[in-house]
Amino acid sequence: MKITDIKLIPVNKFLFVKVYTDEGITGIGESGDWGFLESSGEVIKSFREYLIGQDPLRIEHHWQYMYRCFHFRGAAVMGALSAIDIALYDIAGKYYGVPVYQLLGGKVRDKVRVYSHVSGGSFEELMESCLAEKEKGFTAIGHLSPFLDEPRSTRYFETYARKMSNGVERLSRIREAVGLDVDLCIENHRRLNPAEAIALASQLEPLFPMFYEDPLIPDNFDSMAWVAQKIRIPLATGERIHTPQEYQMLVKRQALDYLRVSICVCGGFTGAKKIAAIAEANHLGIIPHNPLSPVATAACIQLDAAVPCFTIQEYPDPNGPAAHARFVFEKTGKSEFHVCDIVDRMPECRDGFLIVPDAPGLGIELIDGVEEKFPFERRKVVTRLTTDGAVMDQ
Repeated sequence: MKITDIKLIPVNKFLFVKVYTDEGITGIGESGDWGFLESSGEVIKSFREYLIGQDPLRIEHHWQYMYRCFHFRGAAVMGALSAIDIALYDIAGKYYGVPVYQLLGGKVRDKVRVYSHVSGGSFEELMESCLAEKEKGFTAIGHLSPFLDEPRSTRYFETYARKMSNGVERLSRIREAVGLDVDLCIENHRRLNPAEAIALASQLEPLFPMFYEDPLIPDNFDSMAWVAQKIRIPLATGERIHTPQEYQMLVKRQALDYLRVSICVCGGFTGAKKIAAIAEANHLGIIPHNPLSPVATAACIQLDAAVPCFTIQEYPDPNGPAAHARFVFEKTGKSEFHVCDIVDRMPECRDGFLIVPDAPGLGIELIDGVEEKFPFERRKVVTRLTTDGAVMDQ
């Protein structure tokens, strides 16, 4: 079997790749470099020149070849590599007539626990969102910000005292409302400095949060380690890093409890299974990051099914618009686009768990003509400012 072509499929706010073979078997994958998908697409075009004529089943060899062929890496490169790797695993599963999880060693679980996204520009909206997800049967809610999801066009200012006390009060009221049968997955959006992160975590201890995600920007591993060693709630980070070596450096510093593996940025299944092995060897868990499409969700399910140290899966609402756009741009009315519309099927979600499918490969396909039905939309450059005009993280 040989690879005959590789095509880019830009759809809405996503970028997919489709790999073709001379035996008629095709595979799909997705780049998670959602801020710079056009750049990731150009990398895929470069990799295409190498892959045409190659055996698609030599996945590890191709991963090593593409990763090590240039002197540089980064999100655009790793997003491209991830998309291709996922597509090659999809082909391999179809070739052997098995789900991808079988190629990873077989299932260790039959269903995958998920947390759903909640959000709100006001506390009332946030509370309503949390209660609605509990009513749907989810046992965990995430993307739960102590600081709300206000529009990026609104300039920000709060005193330190107000910022901390409001954050604690909001989460306390949510815990009281949902009870102990729903886990709280705290998303800080990198909005804190180390001292603030430690102070806030100490106040949240009585609420038993499942994890405390990305209190800081991820650039300095030593700063994250300092926070992790000062707090007594589980810390999760890693969604914006790319390689097993970076995760290993965080683990060695005892800088995290949960590894936020981004399968569409960390090198696909090949990269993710290396990272999961690091987590398992150190008695840590993985919580795969996924603000992307149902294709990414399908890939995550296959990984989650086969990894012993899997903890919980981020699950964007398939009946809404792209999650990574929904939390950035202001609402301009009800969206007519639902991410589930771009694929032929969706995995079953029952009582807060995704049922692991048994179809070969990823078990999902893009619909015919998806590129024309849902034209690509470039991500705009927009971030939030404070009242003095300085850039902030959100």
